[in-house]
Amino acid sequence: MLSEAQKEHEMVSEESGGGGEGGRGCGRSCLSKCCLRQGAKLLLYCFSKIDEDLCLPVPKVQPRVSFLDRLLEEWDDRKVRGLFHHDIAACETKVLPGKHNFIIVLIEGRDLKKRPTEFRIDEVLQPFDGDKFNFTKIGQEELIFRFEESSNGKAGYFQSAPIMSSSSPNIIAINVSPIAHGHVLLIPRILDFLPQRIDCQSFLLAMYMVKAARNPYFRMGYNSLGAFATINHLHFQGYYLEVKFPVEKAPTQIIATVGSGVNVAELLEYPVRGLVFEGGKNMLDLSDTVSSACIFLQESNRPFNVLFSECGKRIFLLLQLDDYYKSWMMIISIFQFDGAK
Repeated sequence: MLSEAQKEHEMVSEESGGGGEGGRGCGRSCLSKCCLRQGAKLLLYCFSKIDEDLCLPVPKVQPRVSFLDRLLEEWDDRKVRGLFHHDIAACETKVLPGKHNFIIVLIEGRDLKKRPTEFRIDEVLQPFDGDKFNFTKIGQEELIFRFEESSNGKAGYFQSAPIMSSSSPNIIAINVSPIAHGHVLLIPRILDFLPQRIDCQSFLLAMYMVKAARNPYFRMGYNSLGAFATINHLHFQGYYLEVKFPVEKAPTQIIATVGSGVNVAELLEYPVRGLVFEGGKNMLDLSDTVSSACIFLQESNRPFNVLFSECGKRIFLLLQLDDYYKSWMMIISIFQFDGAK
């Protein structure tokens, strides 16, 4: 972290312009150690851990605030630079008729331009392989900013903040094959070379990011290996879409309440089976409950998807249909053992 003196010097207003300076390193201005730890100075957003109360109401319509404003501004800048494989705004989008009103987007050629999958799809947990594509190989021009915890409880931006030689920064970068406006990647501790595997610390980081947006139209997501993840380097997805998702409108039924007060509900009348988590005393309670379920699933080799909704107040854990009942029973059993009511 930066010292207080550095922070006072480097702090910039929420409205000021940004951008990073490439490091020297290998000359490619990549996100690996050779460049990040050799003089790279990147835009930094420090989030506050003080406001962790998930019980505060989230307005149905809420104006964009500083974090989301800046993220979308930087994303639009990368669009102007021509860094995306396609213009998502020009892609045809339809809302299907019927009970659920699913949203479909026609992105021609996306399957051909995406990076190829380089791992087995029948194993949820696989070791990181540095010889295959990972996010340290992307250019710094794809980076939007670093995302780190504030040391003084105040959220804000730092312009051209240097990276300490011993640090492994959390990175927010564009998804070059976007499916929605503002489609980004959160890459926790990028230089630790973590495989696509949930851990409690990284899951909580994603919670802080969706909370920082303070807008219900910004969601975060996670795909395990075997459930649409294509890169075996730990990452979460984030995107901004001004419409309510069909799964967010699906009815639910509470099936358990764990000791911390987190309600666990089952999705009803929806084609994808899954669980919905909400409540708890604070953000940490909810995060720990869901991440524990994810860890249990991945260690049992059961693929899954996660959707962080309503600024982190509701989290959807979606299971594979052909193995849903067994996965459901296994998750409920760990909650019962842990004091579910």
